Amino acid sequence: MPLDPATIATIATLSQVSTATLTTVLLKKGLRNVWLRGTKPLKSGQPRVVGPAFTLRFVPAREDLATPASWASPISTRAAIEDMPDGVVVVADAMGVTDAGIFGDILCARMVKRHVAGLVTDGVMRDAAGVLGTGLPVWCDGIAAPPSVAGLTFVAWQQPIACGGVAIFPGDIIVADEDGAVVIPAASLDDVLREAPEQERMEAWIMDEVAKGAALPGLYPMNAETKARYEAAKKK
Repeated sequence: MPLDPATIATIATLSQVSTATLTTVLLKKGLRNVWLRGTKPLKSGQPRVVGPAFTLRFVPAREDLATPASWASPISTRAAIEDMPDGVVVVADAMGVTDAGIFGDILCARMVKRHVAGLVTDGVMRDAAGVLGTGLPVWCDGIAAPPSVAGLTFVAWQQPIACGGVAIFPGDIIVADEDGAVVIPAASLDDVLREAPEQERMEAWIMDEVAKGAALPGLYPMNAETKARYEAAKKK
């Protein structure tokens, strides 16, 4: 199913905003715990990814459930992938387990065919070369050869989860870049869309001033005189 116009506009705006800027904007609104720990880009230079969260939940492995046979179950990562809409960012709660890879090349290749925008997890991947070959942008905590069932049991999708110590609800907006992944709670999205581009413009102007030799006191953060100069510069 194609993305709706509002989501397309959101992605277009946030694709121009860094996760560093987003954490600053959200901090000003009292939201401190928005950066997902352990979510590092699998490959340097991956494009910034933006999209609604599609959540996956793993729990600790239990021997009667975490078996290769479970991959054919109606409650499986395979079934969840077939439920993924266009443009989502898959967020997988792997509880920080780093000795069992939650996805490999075949599942990532299918996500690409499903037009998934990217994958974010506090766990790890397997089949590293194959996953990279699919072109799916991935943020994770490393690589491990064993399959997911060696350490995890998959139990659900599209439920509230914890990933990297952060609460993620289906439909929250995820932004991921070289600094990791950040969640924008759905209720805060309109404010962020309004304020984040301005924060980027302001910081770009400050960088220009620093390049010209300006000292930081009164510049960053701005005092009243600097704010007036900045506002005047915007009108030019």
